[in-house]
Amino acid sequence: MSSLDSIKPFYSLLPQVANPDKHLGFKEKIKWTGIILILYFVLTQVSLFGLSPTAIDQFAQLRSVLAGSFGSILTLGIGPIVTASIVMQLLVGGKLINLDLSKQEDKAAFQGTQKLLAILFTLFEGAVLVVTGSLPPISNDYVLVLIIQMVLGGILIIYMDEVVSKWGFGSGIGLFIAAGVSQTILVGAFNFLPAAGSTAPAGDIPNFIYSLITGQPNFGLLIPVIATIIVFLVVVYAESMRVEIPLSYGGVKGARSKYPLKFVYASNMPVILVSALFLNVQLFAGIFQSAGFPILGEVSNGQAISGIAYYLTTPSSISVLFTDPLKVIIYGIVFVALSVVFALLWVEISGIGPKEVSKQLSNMGVQVPGFRSSKVQFKRIMDKYIPTITVLGGAFVGLLAFVADLTGALGGGTGVLLTVGVVYKLYEEIAKEQLMDMHPMMRKFLGEN
Repeated sequence: MSSLDSIKPFYSLLPQVANPDKHLGFKEKIKWTGIILILYFVLTQVSLFGLSPTAIDQFAQLRSVLAGSFGSILTLGIGPIVTASIVMQLLVGGKLINLDLSKQEDKAAFQGTQKLLAILFTLFEGAVLVVTGSLPPISNDYVLVLIIQMVLGGILIIYMDEVVSKWGFGSGIGLFIAAGVSQTILVGAFNFLPAAGSTAPAGDIPNFIYSLITGQPNFGLLIPVIATIIVFLVVVYAESMRVEIPLSYGGVKGARSKYPLKFVYASNMPVILVSALFLNVQLFAGIFQSAGFPILGEVSNGQAISGIAYYLTTPSSISVLFTDPLKVIIYGIVFVALSVVFALLWVEISGIGPKEVSKQLSNMGVQVPGFRSSKVQFKRIMDKYIPTITVLGGAFVGLLAFVADLTGALGGGTGVLLTVGVVYKLYEEIAKEQLMDMHPMMRKFLGEN
């Protein structure tokens, strides 16, 4: 019996995206990924009807992680999905909900409950933003209209993510983040159109060229561009780092291979989860302040100005290190520490912990040279590596995201980190799919249907 049996009737009523009844080829997956990506960009251009022009983007610094477009029906972005994921991870990780995610039934219960929570959080976050004045309507008659539009956009994001996960490449969450950040980088770097109230181009590179032409070179304009390139190169290098465990095949004499354990083992999910957690701290700060109890700090003009919410607001400029070093230090320590915590939780929840990997290798009929082929032996070996690289990888991505944000990289340092990780993983998945399409026997060898 699952701990979630009591709410199964609720999430079982939700519409489901059907699983493909056969293996999808490369072209089919590309088609669905492309369709969802185009739909995402179209929806970011659908403005909220009834929104006041005085609205301020309270979460501008986290916008790249939210993968939403402020002022559109996708204003909430992936925030509700990630918040639901955080809640479920904490409940399962803390054993408050008894689920064995290696069992298909429990995994389905986990995913169904997470989707139900994501829809509820969509309604909750949309209502909070409107009621607390972060997204003020042009009049009180449009309060409900605004909330309904954001809920609709949030539900569309939830199902678009599910379509990509089942019918396309990667996940919708990663795809939407990469799409939004890539757009921000391209516009921020190469926009030749003049900025509002200025004759200089808005893009950093055209603006730098303009400064050279006018005889007033401003090399500071290139700092965000250079920072973006550096973050890109560091992340690509980190993605290629791995520990390789030698394997041999008992039934095939001389056949050997290696099982790679990536240094960034939990991928970029810890950073997404931490950023979403900080977003919710700011969200609740606004709620408590409106209720007259600013226990998380005060918010003014959409920005936290005191308390916990202020110290957990992303410092997006190196100048903050000199004007308020305490804020930078507290933010950095908390961000890195939580990245490690969420990395450990994510590894267990997503089924890539020592126990699951040991079971997978044992079922493949392989062994580590010098050791017997058994689940117990594999688990002893994996226990030496996986927890260590999970902690180190989580701390690394957390520290890199924190430092990258301080540099003011285009698209946000965290956004660039996430985008490079998503694109790198997408490249690996596409390359693997192409290889298996060319050599169908590889699919059987890897245990895929």
